[in-house]
Amino acid sequence: MWNDKKAKDFESQLKERMEYRTPTGDSVWNRRPLTCLRSMAFHALILRVYAVAKKRIRKGVFGRDGYLHSSWSSLKVAELVGGHCEVTGLNHLAVMKGPVVIIGNHMSSLETIVLPGLILPFKDVAFVVKQSLTTHAIFGPIMCAVPHIAVARLNPREDLKLVLTRGAELIGQGISVVIFPQATRSAEFDIDGFNTLGVKLAARTGVPVIPLALKTDFMANGTWIKDMGRIYPSRIIHFAFGEPLTVTGNGREEHVSVVRHIASRLKDWGGTIKGVVP
Repeated sequence: MWNDKKAKDFESQLKERMEYRTPTGDSVWNRRPLTCLRSMAFHALILRVYAVAKKRIRKGVFGRDGYLHSSWSSLKVAELVGGHCEVTGLNHLAVMKGPVVIIGNHMSSLETIVLPGLILPFKDVAFVVKQSLTTHAIFGPIMCAVPHIAVARLNPREDLKLVLTRGAELIGQGISVVIFPQATRSAEFDIDGFNTLGVKLAARTGVPVIPLALKTDFMANGTWIKDMGRIYPSRIIHFAFGEPLTVTGNGREEHVSVVRHIASRLKDWGGTIKGVVP
């Protein structure tokens, strides 16, 4: 799946169109009745993508381009087995000259591997991730090779302090930060469980917030291995970046705006929302 030239073409396409939709005919499965094998094929190909990435890391030739290319390759794997991806709002990333805090809902591990390829054409990026991900057999070497903030999720106060401190350092280096404020990945958007950590970081550093709504239940969480669940090609993969928000005061209004953006898009996409939209 790894193809440097095609990944560069993908990056140029994003910059030119400011959106993305899976080209018609990208799947080799559309006319084949082997749907029961798609999940196996998807995960096998993802493992191959990451094996190539880890090889590049060992050689010291991964870097920003390797990160983008491995993410692009992961998206191509999803499309190859029948997935369809739609991305809107990239213009909101393009117009901001400096770093931003991107705040989104968290549905599956798919966004963690696909989003870098969508954001890196416009911004250097770091994700706030669970500490366990840095030692993960598949994702660990790659996560450790790129900017990130690893939280233990054992002590909320310590996690807050770490995100604010390390996040400020990264933003000071011109690197945008992606935060999923939910406690865990879920197909359901739990409004009450969506904390204000992202808005606090933006307020601390004086950078704008960009809301991100996503629907990635194309890949479900696995029963035995959470990161290797069944795939559902009929479920469209959605990413929608919203308009930049300048945080003022305690950031409550901006947090509400982020929640409303996510809830609105999920409603359009047929997603599930728990709680009352403020």
